[in-house]
Amino acid sequence: MAATAVRKALSDLKAHLKKGGPGDMRKAFERDPKRFAALSASAGDLLLDYSKCAVNARTMKLLSVLAGATAVAAKRDAMFAGAIINTTEHRAVLHTALRNRANTPVMVGGQDVMPDVNRVLEAMAQFVREIRASHITDVVNIGIGGSDLGPAMTTLALAPYHDGPRLHYVSNVDGAHIADTLKPLDPETTLFLIASKTFTTIETMTNARTARRWVADRLGETAVGEHFAAISTAIPKVKAFGISEDRIFGFWDWVGGRYSIWSAIGLPLMIAIGPENFIRFLEGGHAMDVHFREAPAAENLPMLMGLLGVWHRNVCGLPSRAIIPYDQRLSRFAAYLQQLDMESNGKRVTRDGKPVRGSTGPIVWGEPGTNGQHAFFQLLHQGTDVIPVEFLIAAEPHETGMAEHHALLIANCLAQSQALMKGRTLKEAEAQLLAMGKSKAEVKALAQHRVFTGNRPSLTLAYRKLDPFTLGRLIALYEHRVFVEAAIWNINAFDQWGVELGKELATGLQPVIEGKTGTDGLDGSTAGLADFLRGLVQHN
Repeated sequence: MAATAVRKALSDLKAHLKKGGPGDMRKAFERDPKRFAALSASAGDLLLDYSKCAVNARTMKLLSVLAGATAVAAKRDAMFAGAIINTTEHRAVLHTALRNRANTPVMVGGQDVMPDVNRVLEAMAQFVREIRASHITDVVNIGIGGSDLGPAMTTLALAPYHDGPRLHYVSNVDGAHIADTLKPLDPETTLFLIASKTFTTIETMTNARTARRWVADRLGETAVGEHFAAISTAIPKVKAFGISEDRIFGFWDWVGGRYSIWSAIGLPLMIAIGPENFIRFLEGGHAMDVHFREAPAAENLPMLMGLLGVWHRNVCGLPSRAIIPYDQRLSRFAAYLQQLDMESNGKRVTRDGKPVRGSTGPIVWGEPGTNGQHAFFQLLHQGTDVIPVEFLIAAEPHETGMAEHHALLIANCLAQSQALMKGRTLKEAEAQLLAMGKSKAEVKALAQHRVFTGNRPSLTLAYRKLDPFTLGRLIALYEHRVFVEAAIWNINAFDQWGVELGKELATGLQPVIEGKTGTDGLDGSTAGLADFLRGLVQHN
């Protein structure tokens, strides 16, 4: 990449902002009745409205120059072609192959991976049909990170499509998680899925051993194999656990954990919604892949969202973004995006190991509307930090006889985005208080408290209905948005070395906590905490 061109593109964007750039959004809408049409784009029935972001045509043109200077399109094409873009682990990045419904060849090391992808998918479907036709009433998925967040989020999101066994998810090594999950279950009718590529993930294997004991103690050791299956590539370890090879579903090193919902990691979702709906989910992801590869930059949803993210993070200096789906079944979507986004782009060095210039991944957080309105929207509207908000809303609900509910839900979503943009001036606040019958003294005392500065950015993703196809599109859209931002920042979005240090230290600390070794060599704080916690247990 031409470093000079990148620096100039960023400099031009910052100069554009300093000179007033897009200006006040409220006034921009008053001046331009076509602003919505100019600053929105769609892919089928999925609409991205970014007209309530503080950008204009000039902003988007300058951002497109930055995308060109950082070779985003070329990097995108390299990913789809199977190039080794995860350079620190020397791997291709091909989660897109898992949802390649066109079945075109995808080459890795000179070999087409699609036959293996299709073989695993068919094995999953056959297993799922057997389980759904059996006596199994409950399925417990044991995993963590990408082996939990994706399946748990999608299972909840697609609850209207459940027609199989009940799904439960255990991730935390805290024994309370698995104890509370197992309490109401019958071992005779429960199946466990152990999701760990290496079959060594400490949290997952600790929970897996507890589940195994629970089954063996109640049904006998010989029953273990019938009540377990695994998503793993460590076949000898899985077999040693007591799971037969025909109940092991693998995936590949070119599938990152946070991108693995499309792989055998999605097995619990397939059990919940059935193979046909799971295929629709894959088709939705594939449709967004095609859009990302083929749509012009000005109409390309992942490209636009990535550019807006860079505008907010690097030009406007905003360190956070809030994800607010107006859909209760997307209540785990923000948590899912936290891993997807922050594990991918929370990096401090470039692809060649040099310190980055400027900021990278933002803090991602959120809750569903309307709940969030009664929790943190006060800060979004009147706090001292500006936080870009991303709203998601469906035109149609799944529930019948709930038209009033859904109309109110949509009204609240649109009202919040309007309020963030429009705000309320001091003059408007004073007029409102006078209309309420307040005295001039009361108006003077209260008016400033009722002022909203407005001009706070938000974008909205709107779609017909949250079905498997649309959920697939949304997840793939956010995956590719993360990719675009990483490409501009010149960082590797596909490794996660930041999770390693704490895990390494925890391994050494466990024997200290168990009283098997002392605290010699530990820093004073860690030693003091360990002694305090052990002391509480010993004196109980």
